[in-house]
Amino acid sequence: MKRSLIALALAALLPLSAQADDKLSYTYVEGGYVNVDSDADGFGVRGSFEFGQSNFYGFGSYAQVEVDNSNVDIDNTEIGFGYAHDLSDNLDLISELAWVSADADNVPLLGNVDADGYRASVGIRGSFSDSFEGLLKANYTDGSDFDGDFSGTIGAQYKFTQTWGVTGEVTFGDDSETYLVGLRASF
Repeated sequence: MKRSLIALALAALLPLSAQADDKLSYTYVEGGYVNVDSDADGFGVRGSFEFGQSNFYGFGSYAQVEVDNSNVDIDNTEIGFGYAHDLSDNLDLISELAWVSADADNVPLLGNVDADGYRASVGIRGSFSDSFEGLLKANYTDGSDFDGDFSGTIGAQYKFTQTWGVTGEVTFGDDSETYLVGLRASF
């Protein structure tokens, strides 16, 4: 079911990508609200920097959430790099590799728990118009501290101006769903 939904969304993105004429920006900063499985919420910041005209970019993020009705705090950090291959003027095939870390404090019976690993992703990012762009990617997260898991990410940005926009993103997997709503400044 999820694979069919992703394939359908991918097919829908391809013909619409020809409507916009902006090159996608991979240099931005963003802050916003994060919700995990409707059981934990908090804030997050993230950013990305494109290295000249090379199509390579570096990115990082930090999110802190508190589990409802508990003293458990979870800090998530991610640092990585990516490559955006131009499929057209306004549609990119993206690939990313990142180090990920999750640190949980005050976990009942366990105390503080730290887990590290990596995330590999491939997907597409496209601009539908001067004001609207979308993102669709498949992720694989694994590491020595936790079991491997596949997930999908669907996201969108509505730009008020060339610099400012509002973003929304959902990452869904077998174990959890994470929602993000934020304000982005693109450069």
